[in-house]
Amino acid sequence: MATMTSDAPASKQTSPAVAREARDRRRALLLLSPGVLWMVLFMLLPLCMVIYVSFWTQTTFAIEPTLTTDSWEQFMSSSTYLAAIWTTLKAWIIVLVATIVIGYPVALFIGLFVKNQTLQTALLVACVIPFWTSFLIRVIAWRPMLGTEGAINIILTKLGLIDQPLTFLLFSEFSVYVGMTQIYCVFMVGPITFMIARIDESVIEAARDLGASFGTIFWRIVLPLSLPGVIVGTIFVSVMVLGEFATAASLSGRKVNLLGNIIVSQVGSLKWAFAAVAGVVLTVIITAVITLALRVVDLRKEM
Repeated sequence: MATMTSDAPASKQTSPAVAREARDRRRALLLLSPGVLWMVLFMLLPLCMVIYVSFWTQTTFAIEPTLTTDSWEQFMSSSTYLAAIWTTLKAWIIVLVATIVIGYPVALFIGLFVKNQTLQTALLVACVIPFWTSFLIRVIAWRPMLGTEGAINIILTKLGLIDQPLTFLLFSEFSVYVGMTQIYCVFMVGPITFMIARIDESVIEAARDLGASFGTIFWRIVLPLSLPGVIVGTIFVSVMVLGEFATAASLSGRKVNLLGNIIVSQVGSLKWAFAAVAGVVLTVIITAVITLALRVVDLRKEM
């Protein structure tokens, strides 16, 4: 009886390991709660509201909270809106490829060939210097560069490479692609440089000692290990390019109509339902792109 009495309280006591685990769980929930609350209030609820407004009844000069699918039907049946979706996707693909083609060699040079960390930091800061000025200034600065009487046409004319100014450089899709590539290329350079700089030099030295050429080292070691940086840069560039509207409005002369421009114009016309539909479509596209990119590389394992 004495043994049974002494064992009963011990069985009800919580072990130190279980108590520590419960305490760590409460601490983790406490640390996560501000971020979760912020995401719910400023991302999830506004997104739900946008979806809800997209089903409101849109009239010429007003909007009523009567649920209908008219705005969706008009959006999906309009050649203008469908063309804007295609133009947005085309701009995203071209700019993404351009930022990778231009940004990867820069990141490879900084991360692999520059051994001095101070110089690496200085080169990365040099890439970020354009961001010290206003976004609109960086966009508008391309006008005197690409215009018919701009710097590029003047230089080509003086070199005798052209007889007449090139008119496609400005107020065209080409100018939009150039502006976006220059603005967002740094978001591709940074993550790739970070991943390449993390590669252990002893691995590359071992490959060289075994007689591997630079091409083999690049394809077998550098590229696979830098792929997470490419995916992170792809996500950064994709999110910003798909949501673009200012660059297209400034450099295309209103000739390039992206989904972002559709949203701005519809909001300016007080057509909230149409703007909400375009916003939902854009959100779905961005979500699909990010999901596809994350399926290529598991960043939680690689980073």
